Amino acid sequence: MRVVEVFHSLQGEGTLVGVPSVFVRLAGCPLRCRWCDTAYAWDYSVGEELDPAGIVEQVDRWPCRHVVLTGGEPLVGEDLAVRQGIVGLTHCLKALGKHITIETAGTLFVPDLACDLMSISPKLGNSASPASPQIGLAVPAVLSRLIAAYPYQLKFVIESPGDIDDVQGLLGSLGPVDPACVLLMPQARTRDHLLVRSPMVAELCRKTGFRFCDRLHIWLWSDERGR
Repeated sequence: MRVVEVFHSLQGEGTLVGVPSVFVRLAGCPLRCRWCDTAYAWDYSVGEELDPAGIVEQVDRWPCRHVVLTGGEPLVGEDLAVRQGIVGLTHCLKALGKHITIETAGTLFVPDLACDLMSISPKLGNSASPASPQIGLAVPAVLSRLIAAYPYQLKFVIESPGDIDDVQGLLGSLGPVDPACVLLMPQARTRDHLLVRSPMVAELCRKTGFRFCDRLHIWLWSDERGR
């Protein structure tokens, strides 16, 4: 599979924020979110072709237990089916005792993954680009299967106060969801954007009871790549 980069950093988002982690960024994403901060990973042809053994070798450069499979969209291949080799890769990493987080938009259900945390960021209407307004928007049936199959967190990108209506509407279509697993995250690519939007999102969390999701990597490194 095509690998854009492998790097050692701190988890910047979610329930494991601050945990030292090795990130494996896989190439390719069909979603094209208009505010995406990793557009350099959209193309399925970028990066280096590595088999699972080669990826494990890269990961083992650091004595780090936590591994994050990210993208792009790590679960979805260029043909919009399950990415070839992804299930086997997770089991290779698990055999080494790694804690595995998979960061996904949750548009495709993939069974049999070795996954300790399915970090799902469902795409709301605020992600749609004019060229592809419906591509990648959350599908409740798929999300329901993912959260039933794996330990999960749901991270929602919030750009304006009205986005909370989309969040609550989607959650209402999923059946039982643990509120402690629902996180609201400011839409931001730089420290300045994060500083402006964080108070608004914090207030939404105060009103709804959902958890505030900070973005530690942006505070520390702004939009620097490989962090």
